[in-house]
Amino acid sequence: MTNDAARERLTDLMESVQAGIASIAQAQQEHAKLTATASAAGKRVTVVVNADGVVIQTRFGSGIGDLTYEEIARAVTTAAQDAAIQMKRKTTAIIDGLRKDQSRLPRLSEFIPGMPDVQDSFPTPPEASTAPPAARTKVAVADADEIDGAMEFTDVVPVDHVQLGANADSDVTESGW
Repeated sequence: MTNDAARERLTDLMESVQAGIASIAQAQQEHAKLTATASAAGKRVTVVVNADGVVIQTRFGSGIGDLTYEEIARAVTTAAQDAAIQMKRKTTAIIDGLRKDQSRLPRLSEFIPGMPDVQDSFPTPPEASTAPPAARTKVAVADADEIDGAMEFTDVVPVDHVQLGANADSDVTESGW
């Protein structure tokens, strides 16, 4: 009887997983169709972004000629960032809905005591900067290098590549390699 109960519970789990996958596919389809629109400079600049936050349309309204190039550039950037923020909110709403649906699924640890749940292992992605490249500090760049796993070697022997030639004595270029 316990085997039948376990089999039935596993069947229910598989059905729930398949339903979850179907809801993820549906959410992906809905998300792919989304756009967000934002305006700046008194609605003289309007930007539309797609679901990935990529600018897909930029429109200039009447009075755009009253703005300097710098003002237009700043307005385009502001409108694109505002539209991307709107898109992030829409995406978050879709993801939150999926998480709510998936929270009803039994966790792996319910079937195998002591087994860690995969959902708990996902890292939280860092926030991307909206500052222009010139405005970013060197500290932020150094921190990003550490996060990306960049390595700095301190126990190196400098090599004068000019003096190393085809005839230079070097174990690295030895013909026996």
